[in-house]
Amino acid sequence: MAAAASVPSQAGSLLSIGQVLARLQDDFSDLTPSKLRFLEEQGLVTPERTKSGYRKFSQQHIERLRLILTLQRDHYLPLKVIAEVLDEIDAGRDPIIPGASPRSASMILAPQRVLSSEELRRATGASARFLGEAIAAGLLPAAEVFPHDAVAQLSALLKLAERGITPRHLRSLRVSAEREAELIARAVSTRGVKSGTPLGTEDSLELAGYLDTVRSGVLRRRFGSA
Repeated sequence: MAAAASVPSQAGSLLSIGQVLARLQDDFSDLTPSKLRFLEEQGLVTPERTKSGYRKFSQQHIERLRLILTLQRDHYLPLKVIAEVLDEIDAGRDPIIPGASPRSASMILAPQRVLSSEELRRATGASARFLGEAIAAGLLPAAEVFPHDAVAQLSALLKLAERGITPRHLRSLRVSAEREAELIARAVSTRGVKSGTPLGTEDSLELAGYLDTVRSGVLRRRFGSA
């Protein structure tokens, strides 16, 4: 994978690891120096180096990290797929993100904000009762504010409800997802990888991707499309 293009920078405009964490940790609370180093080791971001060997990050690096972390956290993409997305960006293209809403990298990089329940309902047309049902079913978090991608999730739930599949019917989906998460956690731990570490997160997301592929194949065969 091509590393991020290096551009000349003024020394004063470059940030240390600590400053990068201060910029990003409000949105990505699990970001640590070790995770930054892990992403660098994987070739996803290439900070500049001072003569003393200290890492320095430009605004381009910050935006690249924000995209990587968003694709991991919100869209559950493994690093292999993220690397392909970054290759497309480095080639000057605006790639479509698999299974993501918004779909393109540039849209994901656009400023995002959290939504109140009223803003979420206004954006989707959902009633307070329907939103409450989605929360009660464990399909959306019980919170005062919601991440921007909750718009796509609640919109999908409304479309399903129009076809007779209500949040109440999807409780089993949540239970199944939780069981899969436990299965993945056990599989990762048997390799001696600690959960919550960069490698543990990457392993978990990779296994989740494999499970999604298997599940999709089963459904396609069930409906005679495979």
